[in-house]
Amino acid sequence: MKYLLDHSLREHPVLTKLRMCTLQEPRAFMMVACEQSQLMANLAKLIKAKKVIEIGVYTGYNLLNMALVLPEDGKVVGCDISEDYANIGRPYWKEAEVEHKIDLRIKPALETLDELLKAGEAGTFDFAFIDADKINYSEYYEKCLQLLRKGGIIALDNVLWGKRVLNPVKDPSTQSIHQLNERIFRDTRVNISMLTVGDGLTLAFKL
Repeated sequence: MKYLLDHSLREHPVLTKLRMCTLQEPRAFMMVACEQSQLMANLAKLIKAKKVIEIGVYTGYNLLNMALVLPEDGKVVGCDISEDYANIGRPYWKEAEVEHKIDLRIKPALETLDELLKAGEAGTFDFAFIDADKINYSEYYEKCLQLLRKGGIIALDNVLWGKRVLNPVKDPSTQSIHQLNERIFRDTRVNISMLTVGDGLTLAFKL
């Protein structure tokens, strides 16, 4: 992994500072892998994304990465229920001069998604990243699919869930992820790739 990062990670200096800061937190394991974040940012840039939604922000490392690759008039809507963690990242968003691109909404993500749909924003987002409570993954996926334009991308984190999806018998979160994995595999509305990066990453490309 060190070789991989040494020979592929091109991290903005402020991203590095936020990552190092986040690694000092007791729940640092919640942060997205830096190489995974770079992949998603590259994909967003490739499809010329202007509107991004992120479900599960934590300290905002990936939120910052997305904001950095969006054009000046771009927007990333961040959904989280904890402002405390987000406040760790805010100074870094400001330092990177992308704070104006970030629309952080502190409330249950399903409420924010419903608000966006009611506001007529269906089919207007380019990229969505889902990395929050696993029980609601299926609902997040469906609502993000409605918000996404054709050709847009949904990225779902933790789809391998520490290999627990191999035996999803008892744990509700594991069952939820496994069931959604099976559902997306059969979903004719998207093309998919499941990658072993991080804790498993599914990319769903809306047709």
